[in-house]
Amino acid sequence: MNWLFVGVAVLVVLLVVGVGIYNRLVGLRQSVRQGVADIDAQLRQRHDLIPNLVETVKGYAGHEAATLEAVIAARNAAASGAPSSGSEQQLKAALGNLLALGEAYPDLKASANFQSLQNELADVEDKLAAARRALNAAVARFNAARESFPAVLIAGALGFAEADFHRLDASEQGTVDQVPRIGF
Repeated sequence: MNWLFVGVAVLVVLLVVGVGIYNRLVGLRQSVRQGVADIDAQLRQRHDLIPNLVETVKGYAGHEAATLEAVIAARNAAASGAPSSGSEQQLKAALGNLLALGEAYPDLKASANFQSLQNELADVEDKLAAARRALNAAVARFNAARESFPAVLIAGALGFAEADFHRLDASEQGTVDQVPRIGF
């Protein structure tokens, strides 16, 4: 009778520990998913700002059609592609060219609307960088919990696969490794 009581107690303890591990992994996995969704939201916000920025620039620099068309084409490609695709880097480069027009057109640079949109875009870029850091932190917490003992014994069987960190894609890696050019 005592052995039966001990066996049931051990099973109950193992069940409670297993449920606790499972619930913690579910919560951490949700944090990773939230991080990915936050990045998507920031990318959508950036994509939504671009047409307004292009329209503002058109009023001041209408003959810069090639730059404007490149920005719109890059925005459309990025909006329809995966967030980690090279299209996001192409969009960033096209936006850089568009913002550089502010230097060539003093009236545009002085425009309150252009300044406001430029500040909003910079804010979105900052939020996007923060969202990427938050995602990587959530991934690190999830992977650490998944790989720690005793969770490592049951995580794979419960369907908890290792999460991927946000990494620069191939198109971004070349630009990060280069020293920026500064001209006066």
